[in-house]
Amino acid sequence: MPASWRSPGPDHWAIEDPDTRYGPEVALVVVDVQNDFADPAGSLSVGGGAEVVPLVNGEVERALAAGAAVAYTQDWHPAHTPHFAPDGGIWPVHCVGGTWGAELHPDLSVRGPIVRKGSHGEDGYSGFSMRNPSGGLPIPTELDATLARGGVKRLVVCGLATDYCVKATALDGVRLGYETAVLLEAVRAVNLEPGDGDRALDEMAAAGVRLVGTSTATG
Repeated sequence: MPASWRSPGPDHWAIEDPDTRYGPEVALVVVDVQNDFADPAGSLSVGGGAEVVPLVNGEVERALAAGAAVAYTQDWHPAHTPHFAPDGGIWPVHCVGGTWGAELHPDLSVRGPIVRKGSHGEDGYSGFSMRNPSGGLPIPTELDATLARGGVKRLVVCGLATDYCVKATALDGVRLGYETAVLLEAVRAVNLEPGDGDRALDEMAAAGVRLVGTSTATG
């Protein structure tokens, strides 16, 4: 993955220019900027996660000034779920509903609706859909319906983490017919295995997601 990467996209959508990337048909989707991911004390802290907060806040202001929508996703798990290592999953207990870890980062500018996911123990990687961790059909969240009511056709995605919830949300966005971009400066990767973040970028680009900025910020 080169240090600077822009995937192909419609010429009329000047996403590379921060001053023109938003408009009334665009939604900024802020993925899981929560204490357990963004705070160094979080149970699943993402390296550099706190660095995205001021960058996301700047995008929120740009989006709102241009008449775009802003929406937020939030992991909201029960205390026990097959998603978690004590119950057979791969992840430490994190973002349990009603706890400090599940709260959105206190410095995050929250200026739109919040879509919670995983509240019944599902794998809630994507902001658009959830799946029972032991198998089964995906269950939609309310995000798609919320955006559709506002006439949204294009998505700008940022937040945490590149290789899981950002990737899943962006891929679902493309699947649902949205023109979708990810802002590389405003995401960070878990990198459970070395290189997971870069592999996630390759997967998104291959699916038609526009990657805007520099890949060195993904961790």
